[in-house]
Amino acid sequence: MTDVTDGVLHTLFQSDQGGHEQVVLCQDRATGLKAVIAIHSTALGPALGGTRFYPYATEEAAVADALNLARGMSYKNAMAGLEHGGGKAVIIGDPEQIKTEELLLAYGRFVASLGGRYVTACDVGTYVADMDVVSRECRWTTGRSPENGGAGDSSVLTSYGVFQGMRASAQHLWGDPTLRGRKVGVAGVGKVGHYLVEHLLEDGAEVVITDVRADAVRRITDAHPEVAVAEDTDALIRTEGLDIYAPCALGGALNDDTVPVLTAKVVCGAANNQLEHAGVEKDLADRKILYAPDYVVNAGGVIQVADELHGFDFDRCKAKASKIFDTTLAIFARAKEDGIPPAAAADRIAEQRMAEARSGQVLGKTAQV
Repeated sequence: MTDVTDGVLHTLFQSDQGGHEQVVLCQDRATGLKAVIAIHSTALGPALGGTRFYPYATEEAAVADALNLARGMSYKNAMAGLEHGGGKAVIIGDPEQIKTEELLLAYGRFVASLGGRYVTACDVGTYVADMDVVSRECRWTTGRSPENGGAGDSSVLTSYGVFQGMRASAQHLWGDPTLRGRKVGVAGVGKVGHYLVEHLLEDGAEVVITDVRADAVRRITDAHPEVAVAEDTDALIRTEGLDIYAPCALGGALNDDTVPVLTAKVVCGAANNQLEHAGVEKDLADRKILYAPDYVVNAGGVIQVADELHGFDFDRCKAKASKIFDTTLAIFARAKEDGIPPAAAADRIAEQRMAEARSGQVLGKTAQV
């Protein structure tokens, strides 16, 4: 456990990936709960981000994931124009084995103890029904069911936002914001991916999918026999004639092994933290592969859960998610103007917004004095 603590301290205080305001380690032995809540920034408002329930190999891996995801949420919320900072939580363990109502209630009490600095929602391994349980102990819970005052499944608008990012990529690269006639490969057709496939088919795209779960693939192919299936992600990214690659599973999809063999001209997907390490964005640019930054295009879900705090209105949320098209185009334009990859351009815009917010806070405190 000492190594885990040392790793956390190094990341927080010495790493370029640090700068988090707060990290909370949570444990409830009675229910088996072990969780990490990471708050990266509250410059723009209360930190907002989902709860991931996952069987991490080590506690250190869980902490590292929470830190990375929280930082990503700060940038995502800033680029989405939300009045929220970034936070994320992870619960350590296999949800199929240890998830219980008592564990979720214990987790809700920990989130509530932060007094609204962190607002939670669904993520990998957690669902609307889980947030309904968490909300019984914590009013700072979103992603709840409509019956419990929530907006329901955020995957609907997440996929819609990714689709808008793809349309913007097509506009930038080919001069036409349609996917008609384009071959799109979707890796991961779960909560978000299967909705994305529907959007693509409606727009006239040719779709190839893959997923580690046979039932997820079968759900698509039973409804749409015309959809092709790749054996695995490695086969998908090497598909001949692929125009767009959409990673929609876990992070790290773009790395030293995958980028050199990508056949697609565009990468635009729903997965968080797609760039495995710094420098991958340059590798993509060097290969003339257009990368739509993940935290920009997959922001539809967080737009939805943020709206839930103010009385959810689907049409209002969809209108906000539609703006992902314009935001993505603006990032491509900034990247061209500054001579940098789109990922770096998005970071600059997000960092500028957060810096301006922090500056405003300081000025406000000075004025009060």
